Amino acid sequence: MLASSFSTDKIEAGCDEAGRGCLAGPVFAAAVILPKNFENEILNDSKQLSEKKRNYLREIIEDEALAWAVAQVDQKEIDEINILNASYLAIHRALDQLKTKPKLILVDGNRFKPYKKIKHECIIKGDGKYASIAAASILAKTHRDEFMAKISLAHPQYQWNKNKGYPTKSHRAAIVDHGVCDYHRKSFRLYEQLKLDI
Repeated sequence: MLASSFSTDKIEAGCDEAGRGCLAGPVFAAAVILPKNFENEILNDSKQLSEKKRNYLREIIEDEALAWAVAQVDQKEIDEINILNASYLAIHRALDQLKTKPKLILVDGNRFKPYKKIKHECIIKGDGKYASIAAASILAKTHRDEFMAKISLAHPQYQWNKNKGYPTKSHRAAIVDHGVCDYHRKSFRLYEQLKLDI
């Protein structure tokens, strides 16, 4: 079971992002404030869960959280400010939208750009340690996957409904065959030399 909170008396917002390593589409981030007594046996880092479980938990989190928000930074902004800064900006945008203001921000990872004057804690692999960060990882992931499936309808050749924009072999092959589109991150290495089957 994940820890329900980092502090005993502060309102905490868990934050995480999804899509940093993708070749296409925005990076998404979520901020979630859970009740102090929130418990769920299957809640975990989104990467450890099936799509079915993520979608199931998304409904519970959005229904039971004291506050939650999801934000994005699109591919053009990513190309302008780089993916690390874009990840921070996405989290900041999610925090901006929270109806309840936290007194402490818990961030998955080892670095973060301070948000206003609110204290933050960077927690390596925090999405597998704290419930609010795990909840944020699930919201960021499910909202991003939903977005990628939607834009895939207009660009079926890249199979974003399956690869979600990550650099799979088929995605890279589609870029070679069809070129790039507006959703691709031009600052990323989009063309990798494909291994020939000899």
